[in-house]
Amino acid sequence: MVRLITHNLLACHVKGCTTNNFPLVFQDVQVELQEAEFNPDFIRNMLSRLEWTALVNAAKQVGDTSLPPEQPDMMDDELLQKLHHVLMEIHVTDGAMVCQNCNHIYPISNGIPNMLLAEHEIG
Repeated sequence: MVRLITHNLLACHVKGCTTNNFPLVFQDVQVELQEAEFNPDFIRNMLSRLEWTALVNAAKQVGDTSLPPEQPDMMDDELLQKLHHVLMEIHVTDGAMVCQNCNHIYPISNGIPNMLLAEHEIG
């Protein structure tokens, strides 16, 4: 399943697509919620690796508005729980991710993103 923690790492790699290729935009997605064990240390350790604005926007694209627009300096337990939910419990099962620059579509089917490129798209 595509989780938002994974989505936050993905960019378009089509030949010549080198600017504005992150983040990919969700389009026509189906979402499934799956509970996951809360690990606050893992969430804290992931903070420095996340692109906050991209995460907040992706969460909005799948219907979650629980995160603040700006990354807070301090993370209380309530915010860690919300972040855990967004990163670990929201699963995109079907739909697509689209590059903002070249409009390449990466389909998602049965929770698996197809990130393969055709030979002429490889740079």
